[in-house]
Amino acid sequence: MAYRMIVLDLDGTLTNSKKQITKRTKEALFEAQKQGIKVVLASGRPTYGIVPLSEELELDKYGSYILSFNGAQIRNEKTKEILFSQTLPMEMVDQLIDLAKEHQVDFLTYENENIITNNSNNEYVTIEANTNKMPVVKIQNMRKHLTFPIPKMLMVGHGEYMATVEQKIQEVMQGRLSIYRSEPFFLEVMAKGIDKAASLERLLQHTGIKREEMIACGDGFNDLSMIKFAGLGVAMQNAQEVVKQQADYITDSNDEDGVAKVVETFLLKER
Repeated sequence: MAYRMIVLDLDGTLTNSKKQITKRTKEALFEAQKQGIKVVLASGRPTYGIVPLSEELELDKYGSYILSFNGAQIRNEKTKEILFSQTLPMEMVDQLIDLAKEHQVDFLTYENENIITNNSNNEYVTIEANTNKMPVVKIQNMRKHLTFPIPKMLMVGHGEYMATVEQKIQEVMQGRLSIYRSEPFFLEVMAKGIDKAASLERLLQHTGIKREEMIACGDGFNDLSMIKFAGLGVAMQNAQEVVKQQADYITDSNDEDGVAKVVETFLLKER
């Protein structure tokens, strides 16, 4: 199979433990783009948090794409055109705030270049801020403040506890929203039907590329849908065990140039 697109999760996949793209991985992706391969960065991060990596890989030069907010937004990096955008139903935002309070977890979302939250001292809010290099703003009354379109809300807490919170909120929402964890401590909440696979299907329709011609690499729970959807689903060695079980191929870890190995093995050698 001649693959024409590679889709990459960011944290734990494209970037190493220092949140950096290594030299070998960068060179492999540049060579792939020169050979006409489309590189797609697909992440739970907000668009603002993905752009620096997009610029580092020169996705604008090669006409590639980013999927942000777990697929709630698709952007053409060459034209900066938003190809798709879906936000949370406003009538459900208040209910989500109530559920976060009921289960005693903090939450955050994004406003322009800021992360806004009910608790700026939460360690997991700090992780999200550091990952995206975005300042944190504490909002005293989030219910009153959230009057603008919201692509994603993130509930945060200890991993084992968040697993129980996920189940309880799923039960309450009964399929009316997309709810799943990207990390054990991050519970992502988006509009119904939003996940990486669904948005990649939209992108494939736009580009004319077939799913069989796509490779998808990831490590987290929120990568499962695209790994199962892609022609070649790749799990990192450091991936969650359930992700490895669903993958067609397991590459090296994100600290061992696992993405570069995939590019070199499946994209560059056959050309």
